[in-house]
Amino acid sequence: MPTELKAPPGKPNLLPLIIVSILVVVIGAAAWFLLLRGTGKPVQPNALTPQAKAYVRNLGLADVEMNAKENALGGTLVEITGKITNNGAQSLRAVELNCIFYDPYGQAVLRERVPIVRYRGGKGLQPGETRGFRLPFDAIPAGWNQALPQLVIAGIDFEQ
Repeated sequence: MPTELKAPPGKPNLLPLIIVSILVVVIGAAAWFLLLRGTGKPVQPNALTPQAKAYVRNLGLADVEMNAKENALGGTLVEITGKITNNGAQSLRAVELNCIFYDPYGQAVLRERVPIVRYRGGKGLQPGETRGFRLPFDAIPAGWNQALPQLVIAGIDFEQ
């Protein structure tokens, strides 16, 4: 005959409470995992608007250089510096680049969208203005070909 687990006289039986608590934790963890996993498709940033596509020809990148330094944690910090010039007639609140790093076989190993112009102090990049930028990267995959990444204008936000 099977033995039944019973609490000593005068003490409550906590076994059902423990089982329910474990079930709540397991169900919560599964829901959290599914929520983080989403649909499995990476979120794509907004594509260039037709206005931005037409304006890209007015933006010039110059003096683009890449340097590598040891960081404080013993890893390598890759910095890309350069200048952007607004040769058009519109003021810009923001400009973003896609930086695409490749392996020796021409396969993309890292694609990162980064801002190079930000709206600060009540103004963005004005017509005729040139502004410097600095892009630090500290998590480039080991298979990277050590060459300057491809830099592609990915977003333009116009001042109203």
